[in-house]
Amino acid sequence: MKTIVVKCGGSVLSELSEAFFDSMKELTEKGYAIVFVHGGGPEINSMLEALKVKSEFKNGLRVTSKQVLKTAELALAGSLNRQLVRMLEKHGIQAIGLNSSDNGLLQADFIDRKQLGYVGDVKKVNSQFIQLVCNEQLLPVLTPLAAGPDGTVLNVNADHAACAVANALQAEHFLMVTDVDGVLKDGQLVAELTEKETEELINSGVISGGMIPKVQSALKAFSDHVSKVHIVSGKKAFYEQGEWHGTKFIKEKVTV
Repeated sequence: MKTIVVKCGGSVLSELSEAFFDSMKELTEKGYAIVFVHGGGPEINSMLEALKVKSEFKNGLRVTSKQVLKTAELALAGSLNRQLVRMLEKHGIQAIGLNSSDNGLLQADFIDRKQLGYVGDVKKVNSQFIQLVCNEQLLPVLTPLAAGPDGTVLNVNADHAACAVANALQAEHFLMVTDVDGVLKDGQLVAELTEKETEELINSGVISGGMIPKVQSALKAFSDHVSKVHIVSGKKAFYEQGEWHGTKFIKEKVTV
């Protein structure tokens, strides 16, 4: 089964366009199984603010107390997951929301309980169950939550969760959906980049600001199984009549 794993940040969910869903539908009609992993940073932030709960980040990861975890679960599994499933079904794509901490769909260990609290690093993915769902022509929509040791639930960085899913499923393509077209150089979209070229653009300042973590996450997604990684826009079509749009990252072949 040809599989595409799509990671969609929480900030982009409300901006997904008709053309974006047209691309999704075209890929499903071409026989691709698509698996969605979504984030939810802005929604979690606004819920924590309403509850007057302070939230901090260390090394790009949200420090997660029991109260922060409870809020994250509400935002991710309760609100955003439902919202995304409804959006897909509205566009004629049959989808099912799955809370990834259920049934050990994602299994994780604490990264650093003292420093980060209930934050996990995915160690195992129940890829067999995800494939069963895909075999039923359903699109699974996964939360970045995982089953931790002794019945705990752990908050997982959505990029990391999506990478783990893509690797476990040996996905043909891994898509990171953002609010920009891809990597721009002199105002023009860069269609393809190798790992080396990407590092050079970071060092020269062409890739800067919020795009740096996006491309670094894209590069981290490379593995023995995943060799095609894309940064695409959620505001427009990213795939039309066999053509991919956005920036495609290509893994450099190692010559011995």
